[in-house]
Amino acid sequence: MNTLLIKLIMMPIVIGGVTLASKKWGNLVGGMIASLPWIAGPIMLFFTLEQGVDFTVNSIKGVMIGIIGVLAFCFAYIYSAIKFKWYLSLLLAYLAFLTTTLLLNCIEALMGLNAWFASTIALSLIGLGIFPILEKKASLNQTLKYDIYLRMIIITVFVALITYLAKILGPTWSGILTPFPIITAILSAFTHYTQGAYGTSIILRGMLTGFIGFASFLYLQAILLPIYPIAIAFGLGFLVNILLNLLMRFLVKRFAK
Repeated sequence: MNTLLIKLIMMPIVIGGVTLASKKWGNLVGGMIASLPWIAGPIMLFFTLEQGVDFTVNSIKGVMIGIIGVLAFCFAYIYSAIKFKWYLSLLLAYLAFLTTTLLLNCIEALMGLNAWFASTIALSLIGLGIFPILEKKASLNQTLKYDIYLRMIIITVFVALITYLAKILGPTWSGILTPFPIITAILSAFTHYTQGAYGTSIILRGMLTGFIGFASFLYLQAILLPIYPIAIAFGLGFLVNILLNLLMRFLVKRFAK
């Protein structure tokens, strides 16, 4: 199987679809759609096909660390976006991601997968509860030409690179980089440039809403892949992801201030 060819075909379709959906249904729904395992899912699939089930299972603890790093990215970006331009906000957010993942990687061996999963869920819920709600301001109404094609190129190169480097990085760092904030960064920067900090806060809040389902999808792969075929494991995980996203959307809509 030519997995590189699959990556080159699949990734532009994925990011193009997510981008169009975000433009059609708004930032909050767009953020939730973006939080689905569009990138992590294919990366985990390629890990399994190219490195084996054991490699994939061993990488999932690192994935949990990566998700916590993305939480740090979201908070760093939105607080930076209040005062700074998109490029400086993006730099500070990536610094937050790298710092968080490096520190957590130092204590990775102190907890098992179950503890890391529980920590990820707890921090996601706390993050969603305290995420800032900014005052709505008029849209900047700025546009970018060919933005969808740029997003396609960036995401395709990233997925191909991470899966290619998997043998060198090993399962832990391959896992940490699986949820690397590429879609998050693209959506944040483009939204920040065109709509300002308020629009960015909405799309990032949508992504936080989807992190519970996202983490659950990945955690389930550690349980299901050693037992079931890939199609069943991924199918069940994706179904749980969707159901949890709908539940979280209902809870946020009902109880958010």
